[in-house]
Amino acid sequence: PSIDLVLTLRERLKPHKKYTFYCQSCGDIVVKDRKFRRVLPLPSENWSDLVEEWCCHPNPFARGSLHPQHDDCFFGDTFFLLNSGSESPKSKENTRVVCKRCKIMLGETVSSDTIKYYVTELIIQPSEGCFSPTPRSQFVQSMVAQCLLELSSAKSTFRFTVKGDNGKTYILIWLLNSDTVLVESLGNSFSLSVSTMFGDNFMPNSGPVGTWNAVKVLYQPCIKCRNKDLADAWENDMGVHPLKFPSETCLELLLILGLSTASLPPSLQCMNSFQV
Repeated sequence: PSIDLVLTLRERLKPHKKYTFYCQSCGDIVVKDRKFRRVLPLPSENWSDLVEEWCCHPNPFARGSLHPQHDDCFFGDTFFLLNSGSESPKSKENTRVVCKRCKIMLGETVSSDTIKYYVTELIIQPSEGCFSPTPRSQFVQSMVAQCLLELSSAKSTFRFTVKGDNGKTYILIWLLNSDTVLVESLGNSFSLSVSTMFGDNFMPNSGPVGTWNAVKVLYQPCIKCRNKDLADAWENDMGVHPLKFPSETCLELLLILGLSTASLPPSLQCMNSFQV
C-alpha cells in the first residue's frame, strides 16, 4: 500500500496533460494547470565528471546546462526541475523556495528561471482531479523507500548518504532487502506513539491485522558529529550514492527510522554497529 501512495514522476507525469502541484504539508497550490511537452530524466549528479572518461575530445557539454524550458519537466533522484515561468519572480541562485501558506521549504532556485522542487514536499495530481491529502509520515517514508528501490535496481547501489539542503550529512543508510512484509496487530503501541508525534497513522490501516510491504535498512545517525569517521569514509566511496532532501525532512526521516527501530524486539534492533 505504501508504494501506491507515491508513484514515480516517470509514472505520474505524462506529456500533454495538465497537472497541479500541491504543498504536501498543507495542500496549498504551488503550480496550477501546468502542461508539459517533455518529461525527461536527468543524468546522475556526477555526470559531468564522467564525460571526460567517455570522450576522447574536450567536454562538449562544458558550456551547456540542463535547464528546462517552460514546457519541460526534468527529474532527478530526489527532485525535479521546472521553469519558474510566471509562477514566481526571478530570483538568485541557491535561495530557498517556501510554501506561501505554511512556510515549509519546497525547494530552491537553481538559476534565475529554474526551480528545484524536492519529491518529498509536493503532491502532483491531474488538474481535473481534486487534492487528496496523504499523511505526512506515510508520504515521506514511502517516497524515500521508492528512491532507494529505484536506485538499487538501476545502479546496484545499496549504500546511501542522506544530506540536507545545507550540505550536512544526517543519515547513513544501507539497504538490506526490499521484500520485507510487516504484520501489525490492532492496538500496537508503535502506531499510537507515532500518531502522537506526526498527527497521523504511521502505516496504512487495513483492519484488525495490518500487512504491508517495506524495505529493511541499516542506518547510522550523523547529527551532532556522531559517526563522523564512517560518514567521511562513505563520502569518499564511489559505491555510496548521495540523496538530498530539505534539512527538516532529513530530521523527520531520522525520527521515523528511530521510532521504527524502537518498535522492534530489542534483539532485532541492531546489526553490528548499525540500527535496523
